[in-house]
Amino acid sequence: MYLSDMHTHSIASGHGTSCTISDMAKKASQKGLKLLGITDHGPATLAAGTTSYFRSLTFSPKKRFGVELQYGIELNILDTSGTVDLDDELLCRLDYAIASMHAQNYRPGTREENTEAFINVMKNPHVKILGHCDNPQYPVDYNAMALCARENGVLFEINEASLAPYGYRGDTRENNREILRCCAKYEVPVLLSSDSHGAEHIGDFTYAAAFVHEAMFPEALIYNNQIPKLKAFLHF
Repeated sequence: MYLSDMHTHSIASGHGTSCTISDMAKKASQKGLKLLGITDHGPATLAAGTTSYFRSLTFSPKKRFGVELQYGIELNILDTSGTVDLDDELLCRLDYAIASMHAQNYRPGTREENTEAFINVMKNPHVKILGHCDNPQYPVDYNAMALCARENGVLFEINEASLAPYGYRGDTRENNREILRCCAKYEVPVLLSSDSHGAEHIGDFTYAAAFVHEAMFPEALIYNNQIPKLKAFLHF
């Protein structure tokens, strides 16, 4: 059992979910989680969080239903320079940020262009997690990215929604194998993430956990159960 899930989405992300943050925390409590990250999509995502929404998160309760909450954002990478869709003034107020590529905001480029975009976004001190960079539509150099992640204090995620049968990114297994190989090589930590849109899949790492265990990835580099170390990493 894992005790934290740091990539989840509430009603503020749109996508048809009606779950509030309280709904999410209640489900996390029922699942036995101790730490929950709320990371709604950034303003460049259609019908997602506004700048006012992210500003208001600063004043939200840090504990609900016995679960500690961290308030973050899933940023959209907008170009190869690593530009994102929330400015530093607001990012400073959040606990951490995930940076991801989404087709509506970043058209797939070459392997070199996509790698450049991820490397540049990792230089943003607020970015602590790379979101679903296993997407086959965005070929990248995982070795170069893992080196950059180690240098800049960034985690890779192993995304449950990418590996589960209900996922829509295609076959991501080979990319996830390469992510784990490079992370083990350079001792870069990873997180298992549900990427749950709404409460249904919070804390569900059925396929992600099986995948990392089959790959014999070091448990010490999976930070979901190392909560003090995880929080220190996110806030460094």
